[in-house]
Amino acid sequence: MKKTKLIIGWREWVSLPELGIEHIKAKIDTGARTSALHAFSVRAFTKQGKKMVRFQLHPYQRRDDIVVECIAPILDRRWVTDSGGHREQRYVIESSVKLGEQLWPIELTLTNRESMKFRMLLGRTAMKGKVIVNPGRSYLIGKKPDMEDK
Repeated sequence: MKKTKLIIGWREWVSLPELGIEHIKAKIDTGARTSALHAFSVRAFTKQGKKMVRFQLHPYQRRDDIVVECIAPILDRRWVTDSGGHREQRYVIESSVKLGEQLWPIELTLTNRESMKFRMLLGRTAMKGKVIVNPGRSYLIGKKPDMEDK
């Protein structure tokens, strides 16, 4: 039996439960290969022989009073070229993303997106085989009314 793909808009509220992020607005970016997550105070460390990364993020735009601290195993470090043509070496982590009732693992690169409108980009690798994007619509999974201006 074929699994039905989730239809999403060009921006959606998502959750990253393993990182303790209940709501973060993500731009659905079919032009980006890899997903990206806003991160600052990024520090690598070793715990019981495993490479880890600790970082903080502001999950809502224009709200620097809300800070979430996250810890995750490091999968890799990769050179990433952003849409402006700038190359940056970024840590790569894995976390599950939740859209509506669906949950699946994705890779995320960590980068400072403070000046960007969206704290997260959901790239095409994370979406492959899971979703269909309607670029003319927003928040098809549901809008968080108390978070509208965040």
